[in-house]
Amino acid sequence: MKGRKLLMIPGPIEFDPAVMEAMGAATTSHVAPDFIEAFGQALERMRQVWLAPDGQPFIVAGSGTLAMDLAAANLVEPGDRALVINTGYFSDRMASILERYGATVDHLRAPVGDRPATKDVERALGQADYKITAITHVDTSTAVLADVENWTRLSRQAGSLTIVDGVCSVAGEVLRQQAWGVDVALTASQKAVGVPPGLALLVAGSRAMDAFRQRRYPVANYYADWNNWLPIMEAYEARRPSYFGTPAVNLVAALNVSLGQILVEGMEARFERHYRMGRAVKAAVAALGMGQVPLRDEVAAHTLTAPRYPEGVDSSLLGHIKAAGVIVAGGLHPAIKTEYFRIGHMGVTNVGDVLATIGAIEQGLVAAGYDFEPGAGLAAAQALLVD
Repeated sequence: MKGRKLLMIPGPIEFDPAVMEAMGAATTSHVAPDFIEAFGQALERMRQVWLAPDGQPFIVAGSGTLAMDLAAANLVEPGDRALVINTGYFSDRMASILERYGATVDHLRAPVGDRPATKDVERALGQADYKITAITHVDTSTAVLADVENWTRLSRQAGSLTIVDGVCSVAGEVLRQQAWGVDVALTASQKAVGVPPGLALLVAGSRAMDAFRQRRYPVANYYADWNNWLPIMEAYEARRPSYFGTPAVNLVAALNVSLGQILVEGMEARFERHYRMGRAVKAAVAALGMGQVPLRDEVAAHTLTAPRYPEGVDSSLLGHIKAAGVIVAGGLHPAIKTEYFRIGHMGVTNVGDVLATIGAIEQGLVAAGYDFEPGAGLAAAQALLVD
């Protein structure tokens, strides 16, 4: 009997066998020629995946929160002001990190499930001299998609550096870092990039690097200090051995494999695939009579879906879905935590995974005693997935 469940949470995700093969290979020295080559390639490939040909990539052992820390620690100095365009739990986390390094933070909030209007972003940016504008591209707590392109344009016009938390977006949602003028775009390995947890990934643009080099005060975090990591990244890209802290050797090798797969697929094709899968899941959710946390279609992410429990159904549904072979995630946003659940569909997730997930949700709803037309969700999803 097959004992393994399909993992459809917003990270960690399902991983490609070739990525897992790299994870399971014999661990080599961090200064061995084959590892230096893999690290150097991964840095070069990050620029292509981020669409930031002139950016400076960083690969550091840690989580997505460390990637946020890397951005804030190196760009914020005591007394700076920052605007957080807040769309959920992880926007709050970014604000806390910015404050830890001495920033005065203002929030531009929207109701849970929505995002601020562009005119409100423009107005807020005009009310103070903000050094930093922080945007969560997809807040994993709400499945709300930010308008990164337009908000970054306004931030740049206001003279502010833009940090984009792309933990649940990079390599899934459309993000054109250099063309849009995003100064820092960060993520974690276990999301759409498609590598097991353990790597903080970040690409800094030229304006961010200039601001870092012009700091008046030392970076307050030793491990996150770009002064320590930049020479390492430059050395590995030049195919030279170097050392500051021991890198996560197998994870970096796996990252290089996954980035190579992403580039073979092609960024535009990848963006389109995530768009189609996201639309299919949301169509299925609607066909089953469930609402969603995002209040409007245009603010809903394509890398995950946040359905609301239908009337008469509670979080016990998650156990029924798991019994049907699929693991989904519960709610996270404190204000609505018990009202919804989350489905991740990013990275190597394919049509079969999506349909299996919708089927498991239908079986779970039956077990929960919910009255609906069996097959309605599958039919709605299939209609959008058939070429």
